[in-house]
Order: sequence, then structure tokens, then C-alpha cells
Amino acid sequence: MPVAYARRLTGRHRSPHANRQLGLTLAFVAGAINAGGFLAVQQYTSHMTGIVSSMADNLVLGAYELVLSGAGGLLCFLLGAACCAVMVNYSRRRVMHSEFALPLLLEALLLLGFGLLGARLSTIDGLFVPVTVMLLCFIMGLQNAVITKLSKAEIRTTHITGIVTDIGIELGKLCYCNRHKAPQQPKVLADRNKLKTLALLALCFSLGGVLGALGFKHIGYLSTVPLALVLVTLAIVPALDDLSFVLRRRRKQ
Repeated sequence: MPVAYARRLTGRHRSPHANRQLGLTLAFVAGAINAGGFLAVQQYTSHMTGIVSSMADNLVLGAYELVLSGAGGLLCFLLGAACCAVMVNYSRRRVMHSEFALPLLLEALLLLGFGLLGARLSTIDGLFVPVTVMLLCFIMGLQNAVITKLSKAEIRTTHITGIVTDIGIELGKLCYCNRHKAPQQPKVLADRNKLKTLALLALCFSLGGVLGALGFKHIGYLSTVPLALVLVTLAIVPALDDLSFVLRRRRKQ
């Protein structure tokens, strides 16, 4: 990957085009983690709506162990998002190039650990859930927060409920017939560029899910290692820029 392209993709200075390209890549990664992770831990780790709903059902049914299991996953997702916010704000206050790259590098490191140690971690009990579930929920919270921060909440990548809803809204606008002329009101028009981006996000998430499931079925935990390498490739340049700046400053001192 060209250095200048990687710097634009994950660097501090953002553009709608870079946000869109990074969002598509991260949607693919999230789909692969979510689907492949399901085969690994027998539950989806980015679907907090489903987790909270299942907690409510299990609470009514008296299945308190399952309630605690859901709470463990929810808490880890929350901690992942909080960790991202801490890292981004720390970097932002110091005007670092790796403002958004550092959370992605952390995600890559955690994915690498999951791929290399997943079989062993699956036998270790964590906070009401196995450590593998905690790890994947944390990763999903981390990734969802970083794309939310850099795109100002315009893009989501770890779940497609909002994406499909927005696609439906834009399709409704596209099909709307502007027969009634109202001089005070603008025409109802679909944002075709937004619709294209949303459709591509849903497609990338779906393709990632298929390949992630196939990868885990045939390779196992190691199937997440290529995903980690993709994230490192995306995020390493801004981090190296910051490291180079620190080294030059120390030499001057």
C-alpha cells in the first residue's frame, strides 16, 4: 500500500472519501470477525441489541447465568468503545498523526492474540463469559467507536441495522413522486452517493461474513491473523510518523 494513501486513509486529517474507503474496509473486517467469531464462541459479539433483549428474556425466565453472560459481553463492548475514546482524545490533545490509527493498531494486536491463542483462551473463564467472548466484544466496541469518531457518526461498520434502515429511507426518497408543488418546500430527493455508500457497506459486511465463516470453518482461530495484518497495513504509517517525530525531538534535545 502506498505510504501517502495509507496516511490519508487513517491519518488525523480526514476527508469524506477517506472515511468511506476506510469504512468499507472496516465493514469487511467486522463482518468477518462477527461471523467467524460466532463459529468460535457460539454468539454474535457486535449485536448489542440482541444481547440486551436476550438479557431481558432470560431475566424473566429466571436464567440468571445467561443474564450475567450477556452483561459480561455488553460491558466488554462498552469498555472497548471507552478505550477508543481515551486513545483518540489523548492523541488529539497532543496533535498526533495516529489519532485514529492507534485504536486500529490495538484492534490488530488483539485480533492477532485471538488468532494465535484463541484455542487456549476459550477454556479460560472471564467476567461471566469465556475470555474469547470478552476479547471479541471489546474489539467490536473499539472498532465501532473509532469509525464513529472519525466519521462524526455518519458511518457504522460493526452492525448493519442502521445501514439497512438508512438504505430504506433513501430508497423511499428515491421512489417518492414530487407531484404536489409546494413553493415553500424543497423536492424530496434521494442522496444517491449516500445510498451507494450504504449499499457498499452492507455488501462489504456480508462478504466479510461469508469469508470469515469459511476461514474459521477451514482454518480455525488463525483465520483472524490476515485481518490483523490488514489493520496493521492500514494504520502503521501514521503511527510511524509520530514515532519519527518523537525520535527527532529527542535527538535535538
